[in-house]
Amino acid sequence: MRLNRRFVITALITVLIAAFLGGYRLPFYIYKPGGADELDPVVEVENGYASDGQMHLVTVRGGQATPIQYLLAKIRPFHEVYPLEDIRPKGISESEYYNAQLHMMESSQEAAVVVAYESAGKKIDIQYEGVYVMNILKGMPAEEVLKPGDRIIKVDEMEIHKSDKLVEYVEGMGADDSITLTIQRDGEKITKQVELAPFPKQKDKVGIGITLVTDRSIEVAPDVKFKSGEIGGPSAGLMFSLEIYDQLTENDITKGYQIAGTGEISYEGEVGRIGGIDKKVVAADDDGCDIFFAPNEGGKKGSNYEVAKKTAEKIGTDMKVVPVDTFQDALDYLKELEPKE
Repeated sequence: MRLNRRFVITALITVLIAAFLGGYRLPFYIYKPGGADELDPVVEVENGYASDGQMHLVTVRGGQATPIQYLLAKIRPFHEVYPLEDIRPKGISESEYYNAQLHMMESSQEAAVVVAYESAGKKIDIQYEGVYVMNILKGMPAEEVLKPGDRIIKVDEMEIHKSDKLVEYVEGMGADDSITLTIQRDGEKITKQVELAPFPKQKDKVGIGITLVTDRSIEVAPDVKFKSGEIGGPSAGLMFSLEIYDQLTENDITKGYQIAGTGEISYEGEVGRIGGIDKKVVAADDDGCDIFFAPNEGGKKGSNYEVAKKTAEKIGTDMKVVPVDTFQDALDYLKELEPKE
């Protein structure tokens, strides 16, 4: 009887320890290599052209750490652990963070559509609907005044339709100045006064500490649809634009290759820096990609391209890592590429 009781207690303790190690959430976030998904099923241009090769959307997997995941991430290559507050600011719920990531994905798709359709000479009409607050920088004045999702209608007496107009307006001000924002929140119009302050890491630059997104309505012909599911973030912009362009134009720019890459795309076709590029190189190589486009950042030291190239050398891949500063750089490279045998 005593033996049975000891066995039950030992088993119960073992179950509790296993549940703790595998289920308890620590205040840390883990990033690791994800996958390199084909974009054909994700992007569909009406009556679009088919290709022999494939464009790939490369992802990084992330999630709040359990104790066992934390320990494994400390010893596994290309796994990184961050304090949770560095990834998801205090006061922002997991749902709010996830929705913000999805909104950034939608914005990247929109920018990719603009770049691809304009480059392909196809019909596109853009209407500007307003400016929304995406993120708020911790410790900056906006933290106590604004919320993610606020729509900014006016700054002082100037109507705002594009985010760059608000940025330009504030750039000429000093740290002692303040602005009056008219915003819409939950269907209600609100006026808020916000002081300007130097950015923590850019003391010569002032602002209120927000990331903005311009809400646009875009009509194109032929039509294009996305099925990106639960993937979030802006880093697939470059690859979206290449996939859309490839489907819009008769010439197959893949030329039979498996092409991956990453980089946020601007509406002007500029390719911006992203996080976790070493993990994306690993993911693309694991899925057998031939080419990987990486943001060059004008060739500066420590650029995404530099990190990507070093990672490729470290894992011994035959995949070609190509630096790009613009959508046109990537397009020019593909146009000069010899078809795959």
